[in-house]
Amino acid sequence: MNLDKYMFPCLSKTLFGVECLGCGFQRGFLLLLQGDFDAAFKMYPAIFTSLLFLGIISLNYLDKRNNYQRYIIGIGILNGIFMIVGYFYKHY
Repeated sequence: MNLDKYMFPCLSKTLFGVECLGCGFQRGFLLLLQGDFDAAFKMYPAIFTSLLFLGIISLNYLDKRNNYQRYIIGIGILNGIFMIVGYFYKHY
């Protein structure tokens, strides 16, 4: 099954010709689902921190008894750093 035709195009790349900080996440996630962890990291270096960030946010909404704000802020900052460094890693 070819899932490439169902992927969302990057609006920044389509309009301006410049990749955004999130470009490569969908393809990296598909590579991760196929078990190719190295290729997923090369496609989008922040794939693991992004999934951890999304998992913590989901846990925050599912478990109302605990407050995950400190974790969300910490992982969000770490993810932002990985996204910026990954962007320069891919392009320079």
